[in-house]
Amino acid sequence: MTPAIVNTSATINVPGRAYVTFLAGDGDYVKGVVCLAKGLRKVKAAYPLVVAVLPNVPAEHRRLLVNQGCILRQIEEVHPPVSDKESPYIRSYFAVNYCKLRLWEFVEYKKMIYLDADIQVFDNIDHLFDSPDGGFYGVVDCLCEMDGPPCPQKVRWPEELGLEPPFYFNGGMFVFEPSISTYHDLLNTLKITPPTPFAEQDFLNMFFRDISRPLTPVYNFLVAMLWRHPEKVELEKVKVVHYCVAGSKPWKYTGKEEYMDREDIKMLVKKWWDIYNDETLNYRSSTTQITGRGLADGKNCAPILMPIPLESPPLSWCMNSVALYNGNVNKIK
Repeated sequence: MTPAIVNTSATINVPGRAYVTFLAGDGDYVKGVVCLAKGLRKVKAAYPLVVAVLPNVPAEHRRLLVNQGCILRQIEEVHPPVSDKESPYIRSYFAVNYCKLRLWEFVEYKKMIYLDADIQVFDNIDHLFDSPDGGFYGVVDCLCEMDGPPCPQKVRWPEELGLEPPFYFNGGMFVFEPSISTYHDLLNTLKITPPTPFAEQDFLNMFFRDISRPLTPVYNFLVAMLWRHPEKVELEKVKVVHYCVAGSKPWKYTGKEEYMDREDIKMLVKKWWDIYNDETLNYRSSTTQITGRGLADGKNCAPILMPIPLESPPLSWCMNSVALYNGNVNKIK
């Protein structure tokens, strides 16, 4: 049956829910955000995409995002305490990710799903907004060695961050509840917390360790799982792909880096480009197609309630998953 076409002003508003991502600088990550917006439309997400942008994001990039239906929110940079170490981070640019703490200021939304710009959504995940209130939800990270025994404990949870969390989640995707009081607590805690190798990811794991809950890996599939834990991979079930390994960013993929010549990697990169190049997924502000899952252009509509698939920390993946560091951490993120 042909879907009805209605004016967007007639849509049913369900306030307080949105997807959100973060963009800094004038680099090519804007392509990731554009594709994320189109991907959410492709899966008929019911809620808008908010983009938290730093002042250094150029006007040209902002126009691209507005033209794709994104809601832009400018935020100010967050500076972590100065470290006495020459380089406390695995990669120096990780420091800018502390700006994610500003997301807790977005209190016009009751619940948000954060997605890194190098993530693509291949199936509808709106039901995650119905996760029980009061929790922080993420997917366990995996920082295994490339070779040798699984998950050797070469580098452990930073002692300066106190107690180890029950599981260590990847900071590229999480479900959270904005709150001004939480926002102030985050910033005040940051002032007295030394920087650690994975920057805001370590910090968020420490801060939310008492309320963090694991989601199944299909909601943040790290491409490195293809060769680190192939026995755990069921690509046909994956809903969200995180192109986090060096060389896997689709917009600058060459296939020359380690593991990047794999057929499954090529397939996932192609799926990303298929969305990016699909002009039918460009934002249309005048009309909205109603479908069984929501509104095709990402406007608010009544949510579809589904059970939230949580799972116990998958220790079979990574022994003592709270200590998911290793000697090859530069391969991640």
